Amino acid sequence: MMQSDTPRLLQSLSGKTLDRPPIWFMRQAGRFLPEYRALRAQSPDFMAFCKTPSMAAEVTLQPLRRFAFDAAIVFADILLIPEALGQKVWFEAGEGPRLGELPSNESLADQIEASTSRLSYVGETLDLVRGQLEPGRALIGFAGGPWTVATYMLEGRSSDRSAPRSLAYSEPERIDGLIAVLVESTARYLAMQAAAGAQALKIFESWAEQLPEPLFDRLVTQPHAAIIKRLRELGVDLPVIGFPRGAGALVDVYAAKAGSDAVALDVQASAEQGRRIQKLKPIQGALDPLLLRAGGVELERRIDEMLQAWGDGPYIFNLGHGILPDTPVEHVQRAVDRVTGHKG
Repeated sequence: MMQSDTPRLLQSLSGKTLDRPPIWFMRQAGRFLPEYRALRAQSPDFMAFCKTPSMAAEVTLQPLRRFAFDAAIVFADILLIPEALGQKVWFEAGEGPRLGELPSNESLADQIEASTSRLSYVGETLDLVRGQLEPGRALIGFAGGPWTVATYMLEGRSSDRSAPRSLAYSEPERIDGLIAVLVESTARYLAMQAAAGAQALKIFESWAEQLPEPLFDRLVTQPHAAIIKRLRELGVDLPVIGFPRGAGALVDVYAAKAGSDAVALDVQASAEQGRRIQKLKPIQGALDPLLLRAGGVELERRIDEMLQAWGDGPYIFNLGHGILPDTPVEHVQRAVDRVTGHKG
């Protein structure tokens, strides 16, 4: 295969089949790394930590110094947008995010333009990382999917999402209005990240599960398509990876209709489903984070299975969700070595 200066990740996203797939892991910059924990201890307030570009850039780069990952993903949080739109957001130790009273859709809409400038610290982080990242390694920007972010905004915390789903039925205009605000603010946020140095973008719809097809289309597929359309209108031509986690069989529908350049698969994806979607566009995923934590010969066997199933098409090796905080560092190293040593 002819060598290229283009980062391996971007080659795969363009549809190329490589001698071995690029690899990066969701939440690769995080609590499983001792150097992350040491830096995080210096800033107990998580939101303040995210808003400090020097710290966020450092933790973005930490896993790249340890492992032969082909991409860095900017360190941020999906709940930065609600705060930028005017809803109070904080994190309780050991309990996770908390959000204050939800402003009206009209109030949120009035803050869309200002929200992008309020998130400029993420752009500063990307700029810092871009200046230190080797040319062969790609830089990924991201945002949470509108439905996932909306569930937190409506509930004020993580939940089983049954209440927001009920509201989608009983108060459709209110929920559709909130999603519309998030579509526009997310598109502008991602466009800002592109201008700051991101080379690919990802939409994390972490809570795409348990939605019947009509609701999935309305809350996930259509909003993602609208974000991508808006990005193109804003002049952003970067590849976009869509991740409808937990969507099961509806991932096929998403792949056909959402307009993303690639689709990230979760741990439920079968070899057949991956190959089916791969005929349409590149795929990413779907190693079980629990197996990465467990390690051993089963980890290596599963990695080999995935490489065998999907390695003959455009494929990015990744997890089906983020690295668990108690994952041994040596297990991550073992997985990276297994993939980077693979030759198709």
